[in-house]
Amino acid sequence: MSAENTLKTPILVLGATSLIGTFLMDRLQAAGHEPMGLSRRPPGGDACWIDADLKGEDLAEQLPGAATVFSLSPIWLLPDVLPLLQARGMKRLVAFSSTSRFTKETSPEASERAVAKALADAEDAVEAFCREHGVAWTILRPTLIYAEGRDGNVSRLAGLIRRFKVLPLSGMGEGLRQPVHADDLAAGAIAAATAPAARDRAYALVGGETLPYREMARRVFEGLGRRPAILVLPPWLFGLLLTLARPFFPGATAAMGARMSQDLTFDSSDAVRDFGWAPRDFRPRF
Repeated sequence: MSAENTLKTPILVLGATSLIGTFLMDRLQAAGHEPMGLSRRPPGGDACWIDADLKGEDLAEQLPGAATVFSLSPIWLLPDVLPLLQARGMKRLVAFSSTSRFTKETSPEASERAVAKALADAEDAVEAFCREHGVAWTILRPTLIYAEGRDGNVSRLAGLIRRFKVLPLSGMGEGLRQPVHADDLAAGAIAAATAPAARDRAYALVGGETLPYREMARRVFEGLGRRPAILVLPPWLFGLLLTLARPFFPGATAAMGARMSQDLTFDSSDAVRDFGWAPRDFRPRF
């Protein structure tokens, strides 16, 4: 393998105990690296861990030197620490954002529009800083992230199914989805970090299948070993039920029901071309 295709060390993982971060730390260690993980709680195994907060006042004293930085923390926390990372030797940055930058841009919920703006502003700031200081950057925007029993998307559906035995949908649930496994995203991040073609570019990372929301829900039933029991409701009735259930499900919004009929799809062909993106099909097993 040529030098330019080799992962530059030392390696620092911001958000090492996040959903993707745990898989990334495992993959890096399995490949013979000794990554340093920065998080507010210790990662599993014997990885080197820095107990720190990206918003902490003493971060400058705690931050180690690293040539390659993987950022799994919310990307809006990254711009403020880029000068510190660059001063500690950062030459290569792979940062995760989200396709929510686009899908929530025109949401009827002000909180979701705020998230989309925060993502867009942070991406712009990261790109501008890296261009100015000669840091090679890659921004990865996953679609619907899952890891059986650990995420707040697919696993939340699984939790509802376990509790109520039936899953209500707003309308026919025909909106297309591309669920992507967190472990595949970890593999993609490493591949992007070592691929010259991925420098100074942003990519959407989608799962191996594009399927309607209703089919995605059916696969979750199958992953639980249950016979699918999907209840199709008129959008107005689903919205009423969601309003009544909101005290039990913090964060639930009317926009969630509306999105069940919307296609939230992206194209990852450039990631396939540039760093061999090859995610698994959606067959979760709980």
